[in-house]
Amino acid sequence: MALDYEKLRSDIRGLVDEVIRPNADRVDREGLFPRDNLNALAKAGWNGVLIPEEYAGLGLGYQAFAIAAEEIGRACASTGLVYVMHVGAAQTIHLFGNHDQKERWLKPARDGLIGTYSTSEKATGGHWWFNLSEAARDGADHYLLNAEKSFTTSAGQADYYIMQTRSPGAKGPTDISFFIVDAKLDGIRHGTWEALGVRGNHSGPLRYDNVRVHARDRLGAEGQGKDIVYHGVSPVYLLGLGAVWHGVARAALEHATAHVTATVHRDFNRRLSDYQVLRQQLGEAKVLVESLRPWQAELARQLDHLQATGQPQGQLLLPLTEFKVHAAEVANRSARNALDVSGGYGYKKGPIERIFRDARAGIGMGPSNNIAREWIGKALVGLPLELFEAGGE
Repeated sequence: MALDYEKLRSDIRGLVDEVIRPNADRVDREGLFPRDNLNALAKAGWNGVLIPEEYAGLGLGYQAFAIAAEEIGRACASTGLVYVMHVGAAQTIHLFGNHDQKERWLKPARDGLIGTYSTSEKATGGHWWFNLSEAARDGADHYLLNAEKSFTTSAGQADYYIMQTRSPGAKGPTDISFFIVDAKLDGIRHGTWEALGVRGNHSGPLRYDNVRVHARDRLGAEGQGKDIVYHGVSPVYLLGLGAVWHGVARAALEHATAHVTATVHRDFNRRLSDYQVLRQQLGEAKVLVESLRPWQAELARQLDHLQATGQPQGQLLLPLTEFKVHAAEVANRSARNALDVSGGYGYKKGPIERIFRDARAGIGMGPSNNIAREWIGKALVGLPLELFEAGGE
């Protein structure tokens, strides 16, 4: 039986409007981690949207995930990003973990257990896939992890981290291993997150100082990390990011439209929407925003097909990257236009001002749009894209 995606959208939108939207200003103002929002999503099953029913998930697929990320981002970008990182972490375990790992780390998502990625390192900047840190063996059954991670969403708040580092005795940068790291283990220290926007996602630095991880929590085989980066981490991450910025773009347009429709200049008794120049800015944003939904739906449909047929999802890396770039740019244009048409009222603390700050994060989130456009350009002119060699961006 085909899923009714409009019904799913209505369901998640109802939860968002009831729980997430009322919390958005407070999350931003206080830099509050959106735990209540995540618990509500968990209770409704959405934290397990990609997890099979066998492991207490909804098993709905990427199309449902993209709709959820879009609707959450439309109300609160901070919650949207935390949600995407959690779903991505869980999906990586689903794709590359064993039964024991799925039992221990996926099933508890229904009760609010939250995961996240911990990949990027200060030494390599926006090249989050390239690590200089290296795991060490500690006896036959344990590893020691030492690393300084620069941006880890939900740092200090997540219950587990999908941590990426070089394998013990690595022969080169592609010799990568992944670990599921219990956040309660000794030696994990998180920094603070003070930022212009998305102030609730707590994407701060995270240090691993001799963190002792049992071998049963190595994700996949030693040295399999490059495969996990391409076919596990990147697809869900890029689709999710694009969907969140899609939601942000729609929110900016909706707030701007409501403002110009309701505001009247009493000197000439004209609504702001009576001014052609303002209508044109709304029209520009509307055209751009509407370019996102069919593209998002098609990419999600293709990912569902690849997963159902057992094909590697990383073959969509470039189309997903293009979507992320475009969605972030559209969110920024829509937010800028919203600020322009609303004048001083939009500039004051409030939804439009918050959305404007949040939208900017999409440009820099790895892969930053500058790096991503270089990937796209190389592919277009037939140059090889190798992310683990000098000059590979």
